[in-house]
Amino acid sequence: MADAGAPPPGPGASSRLASSTRSSWDGHTLLAPLDTLVHYAALDSGLRRRLGIGHRDRALHAGPTVLKVEMRTVTAAGSLRDSGSKASYCGWVPMLSALDELPHRPRRILVAGTSASGKTTLAARISCRLGVDHVVIDALLHGPGWTPRETFETEVEAFSAEPGWVTEWQYSTVRERLAQRADLLVWLDLSRATVMRRVVQRTVCRRLRRQLLWNGNVEPPLWTVFTDREHIVRWAWSTHHKNAQRIAAVNQQRPDLVIVRLRDGHAVEQWLNGPLRHAATLPTSPG
Repeated sequence: MADAGAPPPGPGASSRLASSTRSSWDGHTLLAPLDTLVHYAALDSGLRRRLGIGHRDRALHAGPTVLKVEMRTVTAAGSLRDSGSKASYCGWVPMLSALDELPHRPRRILVAGTSASGKTTLAARISCRLGVDHVVIDALLHGPGWTPRETFETEVEAFSAEPGWVTEWQYSTVRERLAQRADLLVWLDLSRATVMRRVVQRTVCRRLRRQLLWNGNVEPPLWTVFTDREHIVRWAWSTHHKNAQRIAAVNQQRPDLVIVRLRDGHAVEQWLNGPLRHAATLPTSPG
């Protein structure tokens, strides 16, 4: 295994590193140094062939996901900043697919994904399947007039200390705290095109119907998409790539945390009616 204190590999080191560490991978360790954060994307077929990873290997549900990494540094507080050098190489990241069985019955679940990826809907369905409370985190944050509620962090601290819950993994002030207490993270890794179609449709429908959201809020006028940099449609576009970065950071900070990656609606249904249904009959995780 590469020395964690060694300098990061340079461009073109992917094949050498992956082939030299594949047999000794321990199921948790990334090839990246521990003080770095990595941005992942699926390997192309050519690189998989050079690494000796065939389609059959890809299909093994119990195996780790093969991902390309982009070097970024992480401050002590966990914030991102560009390292200035973008060394591209491979790392093994343990993630479960829609067909992989869960090791235990989860009791504290986070659902991650871009705006309009379906986090709240999936969280509600997980809540019904496992019999745990669904806490809609948007309802805790947004007060009347979209004003942040002063009790937000206190309320998150209170519910996350409870033995069972499911919530959406959002908001920088509480994201790390929730990740430390969760025993399952479900990542809705939908394509940017799918997310943008959904967020536009949802925003337009909510506005035209004047649908009441949390604490009496409604979507702002549609023209604000051109004037507000944090408009939900623009936000979904600009933050889509950050989910992979956050998942990578959690994997380094909590290598014991089970992560399930769901790529589309079909995968969601497979997971809900397969692994999650079975997990509901298992003992809860220790601790």
